[in-house]
Amino acid sequence: MDAAAVKDRIRAAFASVEYPGDDQLVASQESEDHGLLAQELKGKNDWRALTPRFIDQAPNGSGSALSLFSDAAFRFYLPAFLIADVDGALNQCAPVFSLYGGLENDMVKQRVDRSAPRTYLELKRDQFAGFSSEQASAVVDYLRWKQEADASSRGPIEQALKNFWLERAGRFS
Repeated sequence: MDAAAVKDRIRAAFASVEYPGDDQLVASQESEDHGLLAQELKGKNDWRALTPRFIDQAPNGSGSALSLFSDAAFRFYLPAFLIADVDGALNQCAPVFSLYGGLENDMVKQRVDRSAPRTYLELKRDQFAGFSSEQASAVVDYLRWKQEADASSRGPIEQALKNFWLERAGRFS
């Protein structure tokens, strides 16, 4: 699938995702970065209006937004990150890692931390539970495109596809 088709699939799949609201943008308020991100995104209820430069640097130049979002905000803003990545417009942020990190073969059965019985696979299933099969399928298309565009991430992407994304999308190849 070419880049234009991948972007069209992403736009279509995520078109109806609703803005989570200003009070549901970040996973917690535990760090300064969470607070900064919530402030920077407050009222930004159209992911299509965000510039690649803005999302690449949020919050406050660190480019760590994807790791700070609530699950609902992640799902809402993800298309902006994926499309900017397909366009080659990101320098700091690597949305592909947020989609395969924890889903590699050596990670899926590992516990998130020693005191918690939850594995990385369970964590990712919870994080992506709100994704429809159409949205998961658009993620699969992006990941397949990324495999071709970036040889260094082929292995982890293939593992994440087999360990989670293909089943979530209702696809088997």
